[in-house]
Amino acid sequence: MNDSTTRVALVTGATGGIGRATAERLAADGMAVGVHYSGNSARAAEVAAAITAAGGRAISVSGDVADETAMSAVFDDIEQAFGGIDVVVNTAGIMLLAPLAELNLDDLDRMHRTNIRGTFVVCQQAARRVRAGGAIINFSTSVTRLSFPNYSGYVATKAAVEAITPVLARELRGRDITVNAVAPGPTATPLFLDGKDQATIDQLAKAAPLERLGTPEDMAETVSFLAGPARWVNGQVIFSNGGIA
Repeated sequence: MNDSTTRVALVTGATGGIGRATAERLAADGMAVGVHYSGNSARAAEVAAAITAAGGRAISVSGDVADETAMSAVFDDIEQAFGGIDVVVNTAGIMLLAPLAELNLDDLDRMHRTNIRGTFVVCQQAARRVRAGGAIINFSTSVTRLSFPNYSGYVATKAAVEAITPVLARELRGRDITVNAVAPGPTATPLFLDGKDQATIDQLAKAAPLERLGTPEDMAETVSFLAGPARWVNGQVIFSNGGIA
């Protein structure tokens, strides 16, 4: 399977809504894909099989994004299978909502570990291994601008991701590697829809001028742009939200 001329992507959290759409889009763009998962091996195998059935190339890889040893092994596995890594997309994340005064601090620590430390660990490996001409793409949220109630702990972790992104872009000066972040608006994924009643969902769907929720495929399209032709976009946070903010 080794082919140093094929572009290769790692998508963390590739069993989730946005992660799966991203993995499938990058495969459709011609990249070999490492489908990363943390706990659901069957779903990761399903994503990899769907990519392969569509004529693409994929393997599933497992590891805790916040564990540097585990993620180093993930990068090793992808390099061994496909000859290198060109694109790293950090979609892995968790969201636990409550008013700031009521948020369980253990939940805050869980989000910090996955969303901040996990992004940092994966970016650290990516900074060491991504080939020239590559791209590192993190994930934030448009709620850093929208300031919805109950999101304080989650937004704090994503604001940290936004801060890390341009710093890493500058640290990779001379390497021909771009570093950007995508900040989705309300998107129809299980992570976002969980716990919301239909009235709330309808209200959010009408909030953007385009009058609908985003889809995982909308976010994957933004990633595809940053991973491919967008060589002059660097150190930026791209708010992919239909104009809601």
